[in-house]
Amino acid sequence: MDQRAVVGRRVSALLWSLPALLTVGGVLYDVLTPRDFTAIPFFTAAPLVAAPLYPLLGTVVTGAVALAAAYAVHVRFGFRMDADTLTEVLTVATVAVLAAVLNRVVRRGDQRLASQRQIAEAVQRAVLPEPEGRIGGFDIAVRYEAAQQDAFIGGDLYAVQDSPHGVRLVVGDVRGKGMGAVAAVAVLIGAFREAAEQEPTLDAVARRLERALAREGTRRGGLDVIEGFTTAVLAELPHGDGVVRILNRGHPPPLLLCSDGTVRALPATEPALPLGMGELGSWPDRTEEAVFPGGATLLLYTDGLSEARDRHGEFYDPAARLAGRAFRFPGALLSALAAEVRRHTGGGMTDDMALLAVRRP
Repeated sequence: MDQRAVVGRRVSALLWSLPALLTVGGVLYDVLTPRDFTAIPFFTAAPLVAAPLYPLLGTVVTGAVALAAAYAVHVRFGFRMDADTLTEVLTVATVAVLAAVLNRVVRRGDQRLASQRQIAEAVQRAVLPEPEGRIGGFDIAVRYEAAQQDAFIGGDLYAVQDSPHGVRLVVGDVRGKGMGAVAAVAVLIGAFREAAEQEPTLDAVARRLERALAREGTRRGGLDVIEGFTTAVLAELPHGDGVVRILNRGHPPPLLLCSDGTVRALPATEPALPLGMGELGSWPDRTEEAVFPGGATLLLYTDGLSEARDRHGEFYDPAARLAGRAFRFPGALLSALAAEVRRHTGGGMTDDMALLAVRRP
């Protein structure tokens, strides 16, 4: 079992037992100390700690037990209805009631958060649906890792589309965050799926994406008209041919992982501007071709992988980290990458990460 999971379970068990420990500790404190000393802080802390941890019934029972314990220790010293005694008992009772109210507030907040998570998950499934594990004879795996815990979709995107021209892929990164970026992701993926079916070349697909992004930027207005852009890499795997065709628009280069453990980057010979910046340059797109042998895996990713830093500022280098390693399944490759990046950054990723792996059997 993972060491972190063991530690997590132990911490969770300690937190759950803390209200009982506080109550028992209060009784022992009152029993072992003179009458002038009071354990009221123990008895009031118990229901307050229970409020965010326990359900309502558990919180109420904890408050009742703490109140009974406070009463019992006073009986031991001879219960007197003086001002101090009455104040202490009423204090525990008041805190117990407040703990029950706090419990309801926390639970309602949890319900709203769960609802928001369900909505976010639904949006992610709609905008970034997970492709089938096998398309056009290739094994496919995708993974989206959000930088912020409990966050879902952001500006990174991936899509896989089988077409008469082969299996076509796209991985991209929209500038910016928030719902504007999500809207751009939806537009680009929709345009890609349509263009991948209809256009004969990757160059033509890229031009369709350029036009779709320009229309979206105009519709959104503001700075997005001037500054909106998306880095992207398009790939085409022709049916029956052991090659891959790649068109890169300002994106990190794909990696080719061979069955013997060698890793080769597939950078663009001539750098190209990202999508949405076509007005700054009018040169044609260049599609490049590379051998894609059997047993090899093609890895496409966003800069959340290659720009992940550790506490010393060192970048994660996927080519160096993957050299000499072999993965039989693309899903295993992506799981290993996600875990290694989390360890490399100490769990403090600053950018989302989209991963797409394709293996030729």
